[in-house]
Amino acid sequence: MPDLGEFTDDELFSRAHEWRRRALYGDKDARGMAHALEAEIRRRVRNPKTAFSALDTRPLAARSAQPWWRFW
Repeated sequence: MPDLGEFTDDELFSRAHEWRRRALYGDKDARGMAHALEAEIRRRVRNPKTAFSALDTRPLAARSAQPWWRFW
C-alpha cells in the first residue's frame, strides 16, 4: 500500500473514487484499499458530509432527495 500522505487531496479523491467503483463491481481486494483512502480523506477534511458527497458514485438524478411516500 502506498504512503497516503504523499498524495494531494485531488489525487486522493480520484483514487478513492476509482477503488470504490472497483469494489462496487465485485473486486474483493478493492474494498480494503477504498476504505483506507476514504479514511484518509475523512482525516484530512474533518467534514464527513463533504467527504461522503465527493465519494458518491450514484448518478446525479439518483442523488436528489425524493420522498419515501407517494402523494396520491
